[in-house]
Amino acid sequence: MVPFLKKWNFLFVLFLARSRTVGELLAPTSPFDKKCGRENWTVAFAPDGSYFAWSQGHRIVKLVPWSQCLNNFLLHGTKNVANSTSTRLPRQNSDSSQKNKPCEHIIDCGDIVWSLAFGSSVPEKQSRCVNIEWHRFKFGQDQLLLATGLNNGRIKIWDVYTGKLLLNLMDHTEVVRDLTFAPDGSLILVSASRDKTLRVWDLKDDGNMMKVLRGHQNWVYGCAFSPDSSILCSVGASKAVFLWDMDKYSMIRKLEGHHNDVVACEFSPDGALLATASYDTRVYVWDPHIGVILLEFGHLFPAPTPIFAGGANDRWVRSVSFSHDGLHIASLADDKMVRFWRIDEEYPVQVAPLNNGLCCTFSTDGSVLAAGQDGSVYFWATPRQVSSLQHLCRMAIRRVMPTSQVKNLPIPSKVVEFLCYQI
Repeated sequence: MVPFLKKWNFLFVLFLARSRTVGELLAPTSPFDKKCGRENWTVAFAPDGSYFAWSQGHRIVKLVPWSQCLNNFLLHGTKNVANSTSTRLPRQNSDSSQKNKPCEHIIDCGDIVWSLAFGSSVPEKQSRCVNIEWHRFKFGQDQLLLATGLNNGRIKIWDVYTGKLLLNLMDHTEVVRDLTFAPDGSLILVSASRDKTLRVWDLKDDGNMMKVLRGHQNWVYGCAFSPDSSILCSVGASKAVFLWDMDKYSMIRKLEGHHNDVVACEFSPDGALLATASYDTRVYVWDPHIGVILLEFGHLFPAPTPIFAGGANDRWVRSVSFSHDGLHIASLADDKMVRFWRIDEEYPVQVAPLNNGLCCTFSTDGSVLAAGQDGSVYFWATPRQVSSLQHLCRMAIRRVMPTSQVKNLPIPSKVVEFLCYQI
């Protein structure tokens, strides 16, 4: 019976709509390259959409201007722009007047790169350090930083426009598995590590480590800020999903429901939903304000029971990403498929093939999904749908109102359910 169900599942996916390939960036390889160490564990888009970065493996991070990257895709179809000499992007020169001109950089981080995150500054957002008299770095409005988390536990901070190393943060004792900047422009950085801790850094205070968040009993795989920067989600081994109050640096609650290690998480653009991906072959969509599972996206039919949750390793979900329209979620699993889901449908609306995929993220405008695999990156057009006025109103309300406040509104119960994503 099981082989039949697997075959049925494969045929179902086969007849789903295929996402259109936009382009690819292939890492240079030689016959003597070791496969181990070439993994692309992380990809990232700059908050303003100006840059795209990915780890090519073997210590190297590639930074490319995203607009030029897209233009090359249009000119050359889906051909590689990372290695083609005819489409090589201009490099940064020493003239300071060229600082804000997007230029390509190749960065040698000195060790295997596990995580990347872009951070931009808002000058009005001051450092949380109250006794400030002098700082080595003063980040202005036009500052764009790239944080890289390394295999040796270090975090290196780079100036995106010049490719220069600014800071070297060294408190973690194990692999830095994930990094995330607060979206409010404060340059607060949170790192998740295999040393079972999360650490909070203030880059406006020259990288001072402000707090260590403890609570995970095993490896921490990922972390993500809510859009208003008030809540942090962290996920890890032993089914862990934790929510943290980032004003008090205290744990709010644990979310229970997964049956295996949880490896990725992301909030919806309005902060009303939280998506988590697990080796139990599922993506859960939660209401983080009350800790309830609203949706389940399964990658194996039938879903494995809790006692066998670790057995279906050909369906482990590796990554999850929320689209900026608030309607779509992308997931990447070990069954060689990328799936696009709608938050109001049970089955994927589009799929795309990808062998050995490890990470994925939507572009800043939500039009493209980037997924990493063995040092290379592949791009797909995302499902395009005009959001309804109802959904836009729901997102506007949920950006400023948590679930408890919505439920107290003097409005019909059906409207409350819609605003709480329950229908």
